[in-house]
Amino acid sequence: MVHYQCLKGSMLTRHRVWQYDSKLEPLPFTSADGVNEDLSLNDQMIDILSSEDPGSMLQALEELEIATLNRADADLEACRTQISKDIIALLLKNLTSSGHLSPQVERKMSDVFKKQFMLLENEIQEEYDRKMVALTAECDLETRKKMENQYQREMMAMEEAEELLKRASERSAVECNSLLRTLHGLEQEHLRKSLALQQEEDFAKAHRQLAVFQRNELHRIFFTQIKSAILKGELKPEAAKTLLQNYSKIQENVEELMDFFQASKRYHLSKRFGHREYLVQNLQSSETRVQGLLSTAAAQLTHLIQKHERAGYLDEDQMEMLLERAQTEVFSIKQKLDNDLKQEKKKLQQKLITKRRRELLQKHREQRREQLSISEAFQAVEDAGQYLRQRRSLMEEQGAALEELQERLDQAALDDLRALTLSLFEKATDELRRLQNSAMTQELLKRSVPWLFLQQILEEHGKEMAVRAEQLEGEERDRDQEGVQSVRQRLKDDAPEAATEEQAELRRWEHLVFMKLCSSVFSLSEEELLRMRQEVHGCFAQMDRSLALPKIRARVLLQQFQTAWREAEFLKLDQALAAPELQQQSKVRKSRSKSKSKGELLKKCIEDKIHLCEEQASEDLVEKVRGELLRERVQRLEAQEGGFAQSLVALQFQKAARVTETLSAYTALLSIQDLLLEELSASEMLTKSACTQILESHSRELQELERKLEDQLVQQEAAQQQQALASWQQWVADGPGILNEPGEVDSERQVSTVLQQALSKSQTLLEQHQQSLREEQQNSVVLEDLLENMEADTFATLCSQELRLASYLARMAVVPGATLRRLLSVVLPTASQPQLLALLDSGSERHPDHAAEGDGGAEQADVGRRRKHQSWWQAFDSKLRGNLISRGLEKMLWARKRKQSILKKSCLPLRERMIFSGKGSWPHLSLEPIGELAPVPIVGAETIDVLNTGEKLFIFRNPKEPEISLHVPPRKKKNFLNAKKATRALGMD
Repeated sequence: MVHYQCLKGSMLTRHRVWQYDSKLEPLPFTSADGVNEDLSLNDQMIDILSSEDPGSMLQALEELEIATLNRADADLEACRTQISKDIIALLLKNLTSSGHLSPQVERKMSDVFKKQFMLLENEIQEEYDRKMVALTAECDLETRKKMENQYQREMMAMEEAEELLKRASERSAVECNSLLRTLHGLEQEHLRKSLALQQEEDFAKAHRQLAVFQRNELHRIFFTQIKSAILKGELKPEAAKTLLQNYSKIQENVEELMDFFQASKRYHLSKRFGHREYLVQNLQSSETRVQGLLSTAAAQLTHLIQKHERAGYLDEDQMEMLLERAQTEVFSIKQKLDNDLKQEKKKLQQKLITKRRRELLQKHREQRREQLSISEAFQAVEDAGQYLRQRRSLMEEQGAALEELQERLDQAALDDLRALTLSLFEKATDELRRLQNSAMTQELLKRSVPWLFLQQILEEHGKEMAVRAEQLEGEERDRDQEGVQSVRQRLKDDAPEAATEEQAELRRWEHLVFMKLCSSVFSLSEEELLRMRQEVHGCFAQMDRSLALPKIRARVLLQQFQTAWREAEFLKLDQALAAPELQQQSKVRKSRSKSKSKGELLKKCIEDKIHLCEEQASEDLVEKVRGELLRERVQRLEAQEGGFAQSLVALQFQKAARVTETLSAYTALLSIQDLLLEELSASEMLTKSACTQILESHSRELQELERKLEDQLVQQEAAQQQQALASWQQWVADGPGILNEPGEVDSERQVSTVLQQALSKSQTLLEQHQQSLREEQQNSVVLEDLLENMEADTFATLCSQELRLASYLARMAVVPGATLRRLLSVVLPTASQPQLLALLDSGSERHPDHAAEGDGGAEQADVGRRRKHQSWWQAFDSKLRGNLISRGLEKMLWARKRKQSILKKSCLPLRERMIFSGKGSWPHLSLEPIGELAPVPIVGAETIDVLNTGEKLFIFRNPKEPEISLHVPPRKKKNFLNAKKATRALGMD
């Protein structure tokens, strides 16, 4: 395909190495390679206009549009990358100027960024080359496979046709074979087009994936370096927090700017190719008009001779001689026209390309000088908003100027080519008319044709030519009006204002969705919060639509739908052909007549198939393609939301799994301790007073641990409340200050003036309040994570102490290592073997602390106890298993009895006895038997305990608007150790 030539010279090869200095140096939006590709693509427009095959001009123009859209995507991606790099440099420079970052550290970080970005470009280049090779090989294999299948289908169709045409006439067989070859040629053409479109889509998808990968990697590099600077102490956490907030806000502005760039580019290219399509159709209409006049003039020459023959003024020999001479002259004139047209178009084509290249290259050089001339303004800029505004202004001005030049050059090329074509056609037409009015008239007069009769015919031909010319001009005007209307409709569909507003509304909605998702988490550490921010930026960075991929996807879908429709129609025709003889066919017909009917039926079937292959796509298929594109885009957005929500849920599950694992180990240790104490007491290895002394000592350690945890929690919560109070006081102090800005106030209109000021500043106040709430929520989430980490550390210490006690008791009871591992596997059935071994190793490390308290003859006693109590350990294992099984059976029986008691109760219908709180109502679903039901999005769920039975009823709601709450108050903390004890007590109940 045409546009594949510009793929490799895209964002991958045009990136210059970013120079990280203290100055911002704007790079040209298109490099030298990009300019050459742009010139090459523009040369193809001249080739299209000067093409000798008018039927393929629109198809070639469509291919050129796809190639240009790919080129535009690459330019926009290069612009996005450069803006992101400049923003990072600007943030580092501002951080240094504010004193939060030293110049040495800034240079060091700049060098690191430079190295990372170079590695990223090399990685993308390698991945691009690998993808292209793999896709090319895969597409070649698929093409070979499908072409072989198509060839086998054609051979089978030929064999079936030969079988049907065995008794048919030779003429009928030849006609059917010719039609079959035509049909097979059309099918192969459709197959090649389908394979080419599929390959085009695969390449475009790979290009898009690399672009999204590069965007996400840029964010990852930035966040990774900031995290590294915090860990190394080069950047303070407060300064890093401010930096990340600024980066997030600027990235939203960057995405908004890129949406504007993309919408503007889409509109300009739509306008360019709409105008080019109009020019091509205009040129074709002009050629159709002059060809019609030329054909009319040639036909009049033949009619002139035939009318004299019918009037009896010429015999048959004279007529044939004059007709032969006239046809020879007409053929000579047309051949000369074709040769002249070919040669003159070739000369003009080279001239137009040279002129076009010179003007476009001059414009690119001017724009490059403009970019370099404002480098001082970029170097002095300190505000990211000012930088983005300058970028937008520059891109907007240069893009409009370049499109204006393109349109002017296209129009000039069309005018020159049309003038050349019309002049040559008119010259040929004049020669035919002179041939009729002079040479042929003289030949007729030589054969004694009456002058009055000849003059009358010539006058009729003149009038006929005038009428025909007027008719052709009217048709040309109608086609021209249709072309203008098509361009207007195209520009209306691709209006940049509507596209930008739609994208902005979509981003606002997605922002609310992501804020809702982020507010649903219970706790996040600073590192996890950083990772969530990076994922949010990654999601927002791929919400845009590329320029080329939607159009390529639309072509693929249209081809697929049309192929499916055509195959369904072919199947109907084949079934009709294979059906029994028609009822109206007489049974007494001869076998020859039956064979002839079969041949005619086959011929009609093949003709219908050829007609179906030549038929264009219907409007219903086009609408179906639009709906499918919309559905796919919605699915992509939902997949982004689902992926982000899944990452949040996975994070919370990881934390819950860690807590559950520790709690399971704690419960298991308590169970083993109970059995060990029971066995030691029963075997009189420990007296009751010794057991009491051990437990009291252990209890004092636990109480001290609990007291330390409570003190830490109180201190952290107090510090957080103090910080929140200071932040609130600062906001209260700064908020009204916005309304107290100095200004002239009319004493007579003081109230209205104050109200107007308040209204004008309301949006700023709202944004500040929302920012304050977001910061408060973020601080609450971070505090929650800090408190959970304290609880987890304390609980780990608690488990360590319980493990120490269990190890001491196992040492006293002389429990073998294999038996202890088997006991742990019984009470921890979900634990893996490495986890059990780690737990045993940890217990053996803590064992010597208590072993030192024993007497020196313990080792000799251990050997005897092991030998003496071998059967006792087996009974100990069986007893532990029996206790666990009995507890499980008790719980199961209790649940079964409780459920039966609930089911025996008589209750009112659910909707009569339940009162639902909050917004929303029962979802209303259509009960129509025809058509698909509208999907009801489930955005939330509530649980209600039905009759205090312990069973949960889930109630899903479908609110009209998302309920977005930017402020989530911190949940009330409970005493952690008491909660764990209560949980264990409930489990033992």
